Amino acid sequence: MIVSNRLTRIYTRGGDKGETSLANGNRVSKASLRVEVLGAVDELNSALGVLDAHLRYERKVVHPFVREIQNRLFDIGSELAVADSEYVVIQAAMVEALECELDQLNEQLPPLKEFILPGGNIAAAHCHMARAICRRAERLFVALQESEAINPEAMRFLNRLSDYLFVYARSLANEDGACEVFWQKSR
Repeated sequence: MIVSNRLTRIYTRGGDKGETSLANGNRVSKASLRVEVLGAVDELNSALGVLDAHLRYERKVVHPFVREIQNRLFDIGSELAVADSEYVVIQAAMVEALECELDQLNEQLPPLKEFILPGGNIAAAHCHMARAICRRAERLFVALQESEAINPEAMRFLNRLSDYLFVYARSLANEDGACEVFWQKSR
């Protein structure tokens, strides 16, 4: 495995012609599917950063598991950037930990009998946005997995993460006496 030095200079001019370097040193098009997946995972991580900031600074709530998820997303990004099927960071135990958190959170919620609209309050809306981005990252990951060998546990992690974010959004929407917004079917 090749690990590059931390960036000391932000711009390199190496991407000025539409290519970028992966962590293994290979140059690829910025429009490649691998770079698209990396971008979606980065966007998801950024959306979770917005959620974390909202929870910490607006609601004065610390949810350390959000940071844990962000770190695991960096792990997925490192797997994608190294682009070597031998380099594996995401393990089954990480998926199981996510499932455990999801189950604990879901046990505290009323049964879901209706479709809900994304929203409810600002924190829940941020979480739903992260969930939607996660689904996109997952779809792109599947497309990449169809042509290249990629860690299947990373795929499982993203799939479970979108479920977790749905349940977490429900939990946030039900906090402080607020409630979820149910879909009203057209008549």
